[in-house]
Amino acid sequence: MTEQLGVRTRVTVPLRFPDGYAATAEVFTFTGLSDGLEHLALGLGDFERAETPLVRAHSECMTGDVFGSARCDCGPQLREAVQRITEHGGYLLYLRQEGRGIGLYAKLDAYALQDAGLDTYAANRALGFADDERDYTAAAQMLAALGVPRIDLLTNNPDKPSQLRDHGVEVANVVPTAVHAAPDNLRYLHAKVTHTGHTISLPVAA
Repeated sequence: MTEQLGVRTRVTVPLRFPDGYAATAEVFTFTGLSDGLEHLALGLGDFERAETPLVRAHSECMTGDVFGSARCDCGPQLREAVQRITEHGGYLLYLRQEGRGIGLYAKLDAYALQDAGLDTYAANRALGFADDERDYTAAAQMLAALGVPRIDLLTNNPDKPSQLRDHGVEVANVVPTAVHAAPDNLRYLHAKVTHTGHTISLPVAA
């Protein structure tokens, strides 16, 4: 029997980041999501009264979000998103789609291939995966369960608004994130611009 789509639980969670920034989130869990994964929505700021909530669909990155890996920009994007959404009012959708949907172990296998010279997308393909295997159906379902039909989307990735619109979400505006470039992730960021059209202004690759 298929579970009905809905909000399962809501709990208040205080957040604190390594740089000292703190915020309070209302964390929502769900029933009936199409992929059966344990995605979370964090309501931040005055999210219930925001006319057009600011939303980020952030894919889980254990290495970047938790351990502070400098190989990607995920950790800094998460930190930025929490503050910007808190200031505006909206939701952070934390999606369990590690490694652009290939999983943690495969992502680390891809890291090893990158160390041998492949870029992040070529490494995924060498492992038998697509460039990006993420699906935002569950993100659209989460917004529906929260009663949020219209959003401003915080992203540099053109695939996110495209997929969400295909699933019936009205994306009023696409709001770019900051550029979190550093020596260790510059090659990775250039690959995102070249392969998938991310709107990131970067210096010329060395």
